[in-house]
Amino acid sequence: MQAVSLSKIIDKMKLKNLTPDIDVYSIKVTSTDINRLALQLTGFFDHFPTDRVQVIGYVEHSFLSKLDEDKRRWTYDQILGMNIPCMIFCRDLEPDEMLIELGNKYGVPILVTEQTTSAFMAEIIRWLNVELAPCISIHGVLVDVYGEGVLIMGESGIGKSEAALELIKRGHRLVTDDVVEIKKVSDETLIGTAPDITRHFIELRGIGIIDVKTLFGVESVKETQGIDMVIKLEEWNKDKEYDRLGLEEQYTEFLGNRVVCHSIPIRPGRNLAIIVESAAVNHRQKKMGYNAAQELYRRVQANFGKKDE
Repeated sequence: MQAVSLSKIIDKMKLKNLTPDIDVYSIKVTSTDINRLALQLTGFFDHFPTDRVQVIGYVEHSFLSKLDEDKRRWTYDQILGMNIPCMIFCRDLEPDEMLIELGNKYGVPILVTEQTTSAFMAEIIRWLNVELAPCISIHGVLVDVYGEGVLIMGESGIGKSEAALELIKRGHRLVTDDVVEIKKVSDETLIGTAPDITRHFIELRGIGIIDVKTLFGVESVKETQGIDMVIKLEEWNKDKEYDRLGLEEQYTEFLGNRVVCHSIPIRPGRNLAIIVESAAVNHRQKKMGYNAAQELYRRVQANFGKKDE
């Protein structure tokens, strides 16, 4: 099960920690959902999602302030005693001293953000969906070509890194070389990134490791990129039939998501960088509603129709 440390959430969301004595590094969040405390404040705890980050907004804060001290303590005891990961107050609302005292007692961090409740919940859910997304690592190179995320795959030594280097020289951006970490953030979206240890590095056989960011500048690299298409490089096989029109899309699958895939045969004299650029632009054009192969097919059919008349 994927998990993210509460300390990372605090840093990312710029939260103020009112219980600094609690070890937030050891607390793990495993759910991408958030719970805004509501019925629980009235004492109803059926179906209470205790594994989620718990959020208090203006309405909930106002309700708590109107409870008498005994009822408030009982409510805090019940909620904090259920092993929730943390409680976050929005709009810079200040929790009372009783809650901070009980938070320390039960080991539940009490946190504060200046953001509005709706904006904060939307942002943390989006971020957790990325952090806790299912993840795999594959062998390949990921580059941003004209805004399209192109994942270049193929056997070791076939020329993936060399193609990526040429694309970088042509103004495109490297995301990762050799190992690509792929996260499924939705049923439609795959995000690729680099392992920390190899970020911005490319391995070129005969030369060694080069630092792309240092050699070509910060505009030549990118931290993350959606994966829009896959290009598989393979040795030219004269006995194999290769797609020459592209009327039907081919797909490959990662984590249950389908991605458009093109198999590109490699032989001397073929400029891989230009082929990858053309594939990326063509894919972008298809997303905008124009398919060159279908247009050619339409013209051929129209020409046959004229001859039959």
